[in-house]
Amino acid sequence: MKRHLISAADLTRDDAVLILDTAEEMARVADRPIKKLPTLRGRTVVNLFFEDSTRTRISFEAAAKRLSADVINFSAKGSSVSKGESLKDTALTLEAMGADAVVIRHGASGAPYRLATSGWIDGAVVNAGDGTHEHPTQALLDAFTLRRRLVGADAGVGRDLEGRRITVVGDILHSRVARSNVHLLTTLGAHVTLVAPPTLVPVGVEHWPCDVSYSLDEVLPKSDAVMMLRVQRERMNAAYFPTEREYSRRYGLDGDRMARMPEDAIVMHPGPMVRGMEITAEVADSDRCTAVEQVANGVSIRMAVLYLLLGGSEPAAPAHPSPATPARTEENK
Repeated sequence: MKRHLISAADLTRDDAVLILDTAEEMARVADRPIKKLPTLRGRTVVNLFFEDSTRTRISFEAAAKRLSADVINFSAKGSSVSKGESLKDTALTLEAMGADAVVIRHGASGAPYRLATSGWIDGAVVNAGDGTHEHPTQALLDAFTLRRRLVGADAGVGRDLEGRRITVVGDILHSRVARSNVHLLTTLGAHVTLVAPPTLVPVGVEHWPCDVSYSLDEVLPKSDAVMMLRVQRERMNAAYFPTEREYSRRYGLDGDRMARMPEDAIVMHPGPMVRGMEITAEVADSDRCTAVEQVANGVSIRMAVLYLLLGGSEPAAPAHPSPATPARTEENK
C-alpha cells in the first residue's frame, strides 16, 4: 500500500485486491462476540470533516475504534474554521496533537491531495470525499459488495471483477462516487457504462475508461449490477432537467425496470436515497437492493484501509484468539 489514499486511480489491481481481501478478514471480526482488534492501539485517527456526513464519518469512526485506535472527530461547524482558520493552520494543529492518520472530507476538489503533499502533517491522509472529484473508499466498498454478491465471499478472495458489467445511473456530473467507481471497477476488470441525461454528463467523459448511454432501458438487460446515484441539488446552480417527474420517468429505477434486469443482477445505491425520484420504495426495499449491505461493508473496507496504512505486517485478524495465559503452578512460579 502507498502512504496515502487520495484517489482510486492511484490503486493498481493488486492494491485493490489486497484491500478487498483484507476487508474479508475484517468482516469476520464483526461476527465475533467482541468486535475489536488491538492492531492500532496507541494510534490516533482524526476525522476531519468540512462537509456534513452521516454514513462516512460514522463508518470511519467505527472502523478506527474496532482497530483500537483513538479517534478524534473534528467538524468544521463550531470550530475555528468557522472563524476563518485555513486548512494549513488546522493541519498544523492536528500535527501538533500527534495525528497518525487524517480522514478528510472537504468541499473543495483537491484538498486531500494538498494536505498529503504539503508537508504540513506526517501522518497518512485518507480522502473521504473531496468536492466533485473522488471518494475512493466508497468505490472500494462498492467493489467489495459486488465481489461478495456476484462471486461469493469465500470464492472471491484473490479475485477481481473481470467481465462483469456495471451500470452507473444518475447525476454523473456532480458525483465523486461515479468517478472513483469508473477508475476502480475498470482496474478490477469490470466494464462500466454511465447512464444520465446529456446535461448531467461531464465534459471530457469520452476520455474516461467507460461507455456512455442516454437510455437506461437499453442497458438494463445486460447489466450485472445497476448503481443508482442521487441528484445532488446542493451542487447545482442551473436547471439540468425539466422536472423531477420527467427525470424519474426516464432515469428512475422502478419495479418494472428492475424486472428487465438479469435474474441475479443487483441494485446498488451509495446513499442517501431520494425515494420516488431515482429509486422507488419497491426497489429500495427489495432483496436485490444492497444499500444497507453497502453500509456494513463500508466499516470492513475502512478497517482494511486504516490497517494497511497504519498497521504492521502481521495478519490483520488472526483466525483464532491467542490462548489465555496459563495459570501459575508451583513448577512455573
